[in-house]
Amino acid sequence: MSLALIAGRGDLPALVAEAQSVAPVVCAYEGALPTGLAADLVFRLETLGSLLVALGERGVTEVCFAGGLDRPVIDPVKLDAETAPLVPLFEDALSKGDDGALRVVVDLFEKTGFTVRAAHDLAPDLLAQAGVYGEAWPDSKMRKDARSGAEHIAQMGPRDIGQACIVAAGKIIGMEDAAGTDALIARVARAAKGASALLFKGPKPNQTRLADLPTIGPDTIEAAGQAGLKAVVIDAGDVLVLNKSRCVALANHYNLVLWARTGGDT
Repeated sequence: MSLALIAGRGDLPALVAEAQSVAPVVCAYEGALPTGLAADLVFRLETLGSLLVALGERGVTEVCFAGGLDRPVIDPVKLDAETAPLVPLFEDALSKGDDGALRVVVDLFEKTGFTVRAAHDLAPDLLAQAGVYGEAWPDSKMRKDARSGAEHIAQMGPRDIGQACIVAAGKIIGMEDAAGTDALIARVARAAKGASALLFKGPKPNQTRLADLPTIGPDTIEAAGQAGLKAVVIDAGDVLVLNKSRCVALANHYNLVLWARTGGDT
């Protein structure tokens, strides 16, 4: 077995790599390089066909998608011969929501003969365990708002547009879009001030668990604290927590509730 990380920006690729007994082949997307991890190969959507060939030549049998990536735009000038036949597949993928597009790419790797492994299977300690992580605990109002957030993500699932929302007094005051969670927090920071708002993050219903599982890290906790949010609530077992000890320290610093909620919590 030989593993390749299809790596985007952020800390997740390095954390997955660190959890392996054998160093993986790191394939970084141009313009979205991972933090703290050197790339063995750099690719673009327009050279994905050549990447598949190169991985086969290196004896890679398994791949894992990890890290953030903006939705790409195909540049016909940069297409190589191995990738040109895949353009109709890419165009179909890019016409779908985030999860739909990922399913197309995952399917492509699987049809090429690679086994796709989820990041949380390779680094299980990153998966959120149920419970309250910091010193502050959720009150009854937060629990109701968290339930409202979970219900909203479930209702918005068919639109495939985001994994996070901000809730205040039972009302959704912001929904994540392609810009991501930190951009959501910045966008509604003024409305959230003094509103006892919380951030809820969890997977969309029926989304693939092989890629793009919801993720939080210190940057998210810092942004939430700076924006005056009162809590960050995530779905236990369905969200990755990066650098958990740092997240807990920041939550305590901001007196912020950091809670991994199960569906039965009320």
